[in-house]
Amino acid sequence: MSEPLPSSELHAADAGSVPSPRWQAAVGAAVVLVAVGMALGALQIPGDAGYGGVGPNFLPWLCAAVLGLCGVLLVREALSGGYRQAADPGGERHAALLPFAWVTAGLLLNAALIETLGFIVGCTLCYALAVQGLRRANGQTGLLRPRALAVDVFTGLVIAAPVFWLFTQFLAINLPGLTKTGWL
Repeated sequence: MSEPLPSSELHAADAGSVPSPRWQAAVGAAVVLVAVGMALGALQIPGDAGYGGVGPNFLPWLCAAVLGLCGVLLVREALSGGYRQAADPGGERHAALLPFAWVTAGLLLNAALIETLGFIVGCTLCYALAVQGLRRANGQTGLLRPRALAVDVFTGLVIAAPVFWLFTQFLAINLPGLTKTGWL
């Protein structure tokens, strides 16, 4: 016969993996701090009114205000008993670091190489590496087979090339290219 759990363990068992109200309040406070950081950044943007009386700092201020309001509401909810309607998020108990590393490598390599390799090649590389990470997170094996990798690279090209051409040829927005022709 098993012994009854103490009330603190019983509450933790009922909550599943939903964080404690203390952690919930910490998340809300972190959101408020991010909003303060955004507001400080918005102070650096000149407020000269443009079209319709709205200046370039309007949207950053709006985002900072809404984010700050959300953070305050998160803290209030956490301090008044926690997220009572929060469902157990499920999933793995620990982070999958290898898939995270693949996705992070794709993002960082794209940022580091986009000026050298151009938008299309950089984004294709980012896509292929991110897909490898997401497949690993999903438990798929045999991921570096040449056929699967070729499909990922081709799919990345099919996505990146039209975006590049749309921005550079039709919207006249400069993106880094591999050549000076404007088509690669």
